[in-house]
Amino acid sequence: MSAVIQRQELHLLGKSDFLCPVHPLHHASNEQRRLLLVSVSAGNGHVRAAQAIAAHAWRDFPQLRLQHIDMMQIVPTLFRKLYSDLYMKLASGLPEAWGWLYRKTDCEPGHSLSGRLRRGIQRLCSQRLFQEINRFKPDVIICTHFLPAEVLATSIMEKRLDCEVWVQVTDFDLHQMWLHPGISGYFVANEELAFRLHRQGVPRKDIVVSGIPLMPVFTTRPDRSEAAARLSLNPARFTILLMGGGAGIGMDPIWITELLKTEPQLQVIVMTGKNLALREALVSLEHEYADQLRVIGFTEDVATLMMAADLAITKPGGLSTSECLVCGLPMLLVNPIPGQEERNAAFLMQEGVAQRADDPLTLQFRLQKLLSDPERLASMRQRAIALGKPQAAHQVLGRIA
Repeated sequence: MSAVIQRQELHLLGKSDFLCPVHPLHHASNEQRRLLLVSVSAGNGHVRAAQAIAAHAWRDFPQLRLQHIDMMQIVPTLFRKLYSDLYMKLASGLPEAWGWLYRKTDCEPGHSLSGRLRRGIQRLCSQRLFQEINRFKPDVIICTHFLPAEVLATSIMEKRLDCEVWVQVTDFDLHQMWLHPGISGYFVANEELAFRLHRQGVPRKDIVVSGIPLMPVFTTRPDRSEAAARLSLNPARFTILLMGGGAGIGMDPIWITELLKTEPQLQVIVMTGKNLALREALVSLEHEYADQLRVIGFTEDVATLMMAADLAITKPGGLSTSECLVCGLPMLLVNPIPGQEERNAAFLMQEGVAQRADDPLTLQFRLQKLLSDPERLASMRQRAIALGKPQAAHQVLGRIA
């Protein structure tokens, strides 16, 4: 997949680890305002948020000339493995270690030795990003991850970069690594994050409570019967959607089998993402429970799956839970990664749209309680719809276009 995508153009970057000087920018004087989106593929949410902004821009903001860079595609291979691959290994294999690292860096002073060392390494590994900035000459940059935000903020403060840089926060929590002097403004999920930013010195005029950007398909809610028909499901039966993120993390075939046996009235959709081993483990089960189970691999049509469901059992990622909110889908939250996902879970439970289960027995108990309490589920659904922000990408683009 290309690292850089322009409107109606595919621009391929070759691999190179060489360094180059960074020069001050001089904006092109043409009619189109130039927008550069910079994401990081450490998990799927940061890239999906940038893709969502791009999709809305291509459709509804022709005055913008657009480019999207996944920073992990243009950094040296060693840095990518240390940064992106290490994140996935810690998040899935050693979540307690990731939680410790998340908390430690959230309390670490910005001027600390480790902070200065981190910024120095990041700058050395970001030279190709600056090459692309010098080539494209954007009027505004939106970062959907804190890594490019920190790198670019440092360059702004050193007067080596002279365009606007905005940050799109992709969780319901605010880690301090999102917050940097020199950033033009912040797009955040809710008023609580806006309050916290303001109390930390960000002017209120530079904070937009936009929500987390979602693909255009989420701006309209598809019909439940139509969504069920696409999956050969009965719209009259209660349907549960199981999601483990793009990597299909944390879903147990044994528990799914037990659920199908003990709750024969349910229909179950399982999204396995890119987890081929999980998909293979569930294929025979799908044949055995043909009238109950649908196994879906990696798909872009998440909206249809959500609209066919009555309840989601999911990890509390910022993007996936925002999609659930827009679809009015109550949630049972499982396997949160310590750190940002635990804090996402706390926010969603506080708002009354989700419950949390930390082990299979608790999950079974809370699922049965919800199934026996349709009024509670209806209340959670209405609250989710009220919290959802389907126009988040338009809010973002309306501010910078």
